[in-house]
Amino acid sequence: MMLTQPVAAQSKQGPYRKLDVFSRVLSLIEQSHVSTPDEDALMEGAIRGMLRALDPHSSYLSPEDFRMLQEDTEGNFCGVGMEVGMKDGHLTVITPMPDSPAIKAGVLPGDRIVKIEGEPTANMDLMAAVQKMRGRAGTEVKISIKREDKDIINLVLTRAEIEIQSVESDLLEPGYAHIRIKAFQEGTSANLRDQLRHMNLISGGLKGVVLDLRRNPGGLMYEAVKVSDLFVSDGLLLSTKGRGGVTIESFKAHRPGTFDDIKLVVLIDGASASASEIVAGALQDNGRAMVVGMRSFGKGSVQTIIPLRDGGALKLTTSRYYTPSGRSIQAEGIAPDVTVESLNAPEPDEMTAAISEMPAEGDLPGHLGNEKKSADDKSAIQLDDYQLRMGFQILKGLVNTVQSRQR
Repeated sequence: MMLTQPVAAQSKQGPYRKLDVFSRVLSLIEQSHVSTPDEDALMEGAIRGMLRALDPHSSYLSPEDFRMLQEDTEGNFCGVGMEVGMKDGHLTVITPMPDSPAIKAGVLPGDRIVKIEGEPTANMDLMAAVQKMRGRAGTEVKISIKREDKDIINLVLTRAEIEIQSVESDLLEPGYAHIRIKAFQEGTSANLRDQLRHMNLISGGLKGVVLDLRRNPGGLMYEAVKVSDLFVSDGLLLSTKGRGGVTIESFKAHRPGTFDDIKLVVLIDGASASASEIVAGALQDNGRAMVVGMRSFGKGSVQTIIPLRDGGALKLTTSRYYTPSGRSIQAEGIAPDVTVESLNAPEPDEMTAAISEMPAEGDLPGHLGNEKKSADDKSAIQLDDYQLRMGFQILKGLVNTVQSRQR
């Protein structure tokens, strides 16, 4: 009995028992380091290091980082135009954005950015790296990239104003639309609804849609839920669970405004992440869409943004999300119903080949585990896209099957 008291007391203290060690280290640095330390930088570094020990997506956002995050969700910022993440301590390109300085310079998914303005990125904080690449439109930034076994490539990119139009649409042929969602930001679901109505009007009635989520790195969870709700009239769309499997939120479909008479094919690839996977999983589990392409990235965690007194914020992983059937896709991804390699016959282009080799969530150091595991000319050009062509064929097959049953 006497042994249990000290153990209980130590357990109650938890990590706070190490604060005396932290204070001692801080004191030694202040007293004995060869140069006078920046106390604010020391504390910020300690906070960043603590969060880095949790998972790849939890981080401290300085006031400038927080401002950049808000710009991203609004769809406007000045920079080079690419989504990046950390892998093995290196800054890695997830996907360059269409018509951006990055894609015009030939940057590919999976490229490792080893230097920014001559400074090595090994173990550089993600937000600090992003901030270095942001800046006024017209200014230049030098980056060095490493691609597989090739020599380092040095690039000079001219920053530009990046305005993400999150939804693009066009007709493949009368009655069939190709709608691409590039990111989930404020207003994406409303934009999609408007474009569906427009496509329905100009086509004389939509029979089917290829919903393209390839190379979509995600964004706002609530926008992903609203997008899913546009196509599902009843049932569960998403649930989130926190520590211990406690359900935090559940999102159900609403019948009003649902486009439930349109057949769907959803395209995904290895760069479809987070909010993209929410939509693909919701439509797949509800039997609302055929998912075509390659297994998605596998980011099944939710980050909560908590503002702090210094004007910054804490981005903290607070839950996992689950598809309607109860699947956690964390480090697993969404498996397509029909696997179609991301190829442009007969050979893959550099972009699609790079995506097939890029890291997934399960490759990130410190990633969370999966708890359950211990037409017209424009149309002709688009259909050179092998995945899109196959998705379109599958979509027409779904529509024709329904029409045959109705006869």
